[in-house]
Amino acid sequence: MPQDSAPSLLHDTAPATPGEPPAEPSRPVYDAAFDWIDTARAARHRAGLVRTLRPRPADSPLLDLASNDYLGLARHPEVTRGAAAAAHRWGAGATGSRLVTGSTELHARLEAELAAFCGFEAALVLSSGYAANLAAVTALTAPGTLVVSDAGNHASLIDGCRLSRARTEVTPHADPEAVRTALTGHDGRALAVTDAVFSVDGDAAPLPALAEACRSAGAALLVDDAHGLGVLGDGGRGALWAAGLAGDGDVVTTVTLSKSLGSQGGAVLGPARVIEHLVNTARSFIFDTGLAPAAVGGALTALRLLRREPQRAARAGQVARELHDRLTAAGLAAVRPDAAVVSVRAPSPEAAVRWAADCRAAGLAVGCFRPPSVPDGISRLRLTARADLTDAQLDTAVGTIVATAPTA
Repeated sequence: MPQDSAPSLLHDTAPATPGEPPAEPSRPVYDAAFDWIDTARAARHRAGLVRTLRPRPADSPLLDLASNDYLGLARHPEVTRGAAAAAHRWGAGATGSRLVTGSTELHARLEAELAAFCGFEAALVLSSGYAANLAAVTALTAPGTLVVSDAGNHASLIDGCRLSRARTEVTPHADPEAVRTALTGHDGRALAVTDAVFSVDGDAAPLPALAEACRSAGAALLVDDAHGLGVLGDGGRGALWAAGLAGDGDVVTTVTLSKSLGSQGGAVLGPARVIEHLVNTARSFIFDTGLAPAAVGGALTALRLLRREPQRAARAGQVARELHDRLTAAGLAAVRPDAAVVSVRAPSPEAAVRWAADCRAAGLAVGCFRPPSVPDGISRLRLTARADLTDAQLDTAVGTIVATAPTA
């Protein structure tokens, strides 16, 4: 049989009867390997939990209360010029892992200035805040280590715990006494991990009490300060600075460069011996391409701008508190913010999605958090305060959220 007339190995099509259209090709048996996806998709639709990507244009007309650009620096001309200059000088990409060719002089400069700003001995820049959390948790633990993790922690900390092969005990949210109890009697290495500001409701962890509970058991404390850097502490130096724990020998923190600093990437900060240990052992650092120079340059420029304009941190907090006060005065169930995240409860996942869509139709972008993204199962709008919001924009945002609020 000639090759071009051989039956397809992918489809078995019966020959057509003369005068009839050819039969539709039957589906290969092995296509069924992903049929479970259709079942899962149908379940998501029934539960109102479908998520979709929505690419935004460069010149979006929406008033933004959805991004994590707390200080309004992502499009600041000085920051974008810093990113462009770094790309022109160092190239579009880092070209390799940081232990090969991906570590530039710019990376080292950012690490030194970031550590000094936040009050820590040393810092290590990674490609994302997620990678930074994976690096810190996995490199500071081992089989036999006890990890005590807050029930409200970010997914990246949870995944770090899962990958660490350590024994993990989850404690009730923001409960230092539960942490103390979990650590009591453990003989060996131990680490407590917590967000500094929890990304769902915007509440802050009781860091001084957590540190005291750890110290009573000889355990270390790891704090993800993604939502505290640039908002909390003197001039935005972060939650650890505000708590008086920055630079302590038993404390490590992680930060993102993609929120208050308006760029991309993450970092681990702590004692120099901890950072050196991560360079040698953290897989999400060793085997990952270094952060692109443009992101490094943008973050470094933003950090210097924040040092020069510390009032931006105070303004972000002020906007968040005003959002909360005005929304609660209108009868909405908003959680009082400790930083720049304001959470507003919705009666159901479907209502939250509809509320966010109605806001968008009225020209306002807001976040929408639903299960499984929320650990307590309560759907919310998640609003982010920005230091560059004007009073008029704040009026517009509050008016829109109140006017579109669901009744049930």
